[in-house]
Amino acid sequence: MPKFLKSFLAVLLVTAPVGASAQDLSFDAYLQVLKAQARAEGVSEQTIALMTDGLAPSQRVIELDQAQPGSPSRPGVFPSVQNYIDRHVDSARISGGRDVYRSSQPIIRRIEAEYGVPGQILTAIWGHETAYGNVTGGFDLAQALATLAWEGRRRELFANEFVSLLKIADRGFPKSQLQGSWAGAFGNPQFLPSVYLRLAKDGDGDGRADLYNSKADTLASIANYFRDAGWRTGQPWGVRAAVPAGLDIDSMASEIAAPVCPRVHQRHSEFKTVAEWRALGVRPLQPIGEDVMAFLFQPDGAGTPAYLLTGNYRVILEYNCSNYYAMSVGLLADAIAP
Repeated sequence: MPKFLKSFLAVLLVTAPVGASAQDLSFDAYLQVLKAQARAEGVSEQTIALMTDGLAPSQRVIELDQAQPGSPSRPGVFPSVQNYIDRHVDSARISGGRDVYRSSQPIIRRIEAEYGVPGQILTAIWGHETAYGNVTGGFDLAQALATLAWEGRRRELFANEFVSLLKIADRGFPKSQLQGSWAGAFGNPQFLPSVYLRLAKDGDGDGRADLYNSKADTLASIANYFRDAGWRTGQPWGVRAAVPAGLDIDSMASEIAAPVCPRVHQRHSEFKTVAEWRALGVRPLQPIGEDVMAFLFQPDGAGTPAYLLTGNYRVILEYNCSNYYAMSVGLLADAIAP
């Protein structure tokens, strides 16, 4: 956001009554700030007018944002990962994924060769995000993002996403098509507008990256996201592992303080080679190289399924920073193409 706009917005906020909520600022007045930011970043006047004409805040979006859960009241207590997996790696997602994977083989082989990311991982992301394009969201993105920016809980984030959305519209996407989740993600892979601008790919060669209607564009864009996040070609995301009784996993906790999503990463052990894990009695139950670096994760405690997870698992976390999400994506991928 340009400095002069930040200063202008700061003045608006400072002049609001002490203790006032962000909504005490006029939505129409704040929309002028967003328009000015879009204009300063090169969005055409025609697009600004088309995307903002008659725009009003959505109370439903505000309600959904304010209902987001915070940190649990009992630190260190986490809901069951297995229960989450049972709900999200179900027969419908597996069978749907296998159908998409089989019918997309020519596209998948080409994308795998270009980006180095396995097709079953790409398919699993698509399945997890939108049930293979069946549930992409019906919120007007301009209204949702403008509302979230005005609400103010994460103002800078959503102000920038709103302007990014207008840049997408400036490429010829009509406002009527630009629908998605209440939080601004859209299309088959549920990219935020800024992610679309940075990483979306034209996978079918028609001159635009259409994440609503093109299977090739969808899969290529997810693959580009994973390559950008550091996917290591030839390594699995992780494998099931047998853990010997009495192994003190807590003593092997990682000492690295993750700057993003620390509660997710604090549950992981330190990295060791697979050979080093074997020496401690941890036995991989699927093929994995002895020199591969992996960490041990037994999310539901002793006596429950354990996994040796590689750096590629951390790449899945880049897409959605949740162990529940990343585990279910990896296991769905394994079920799609065992």
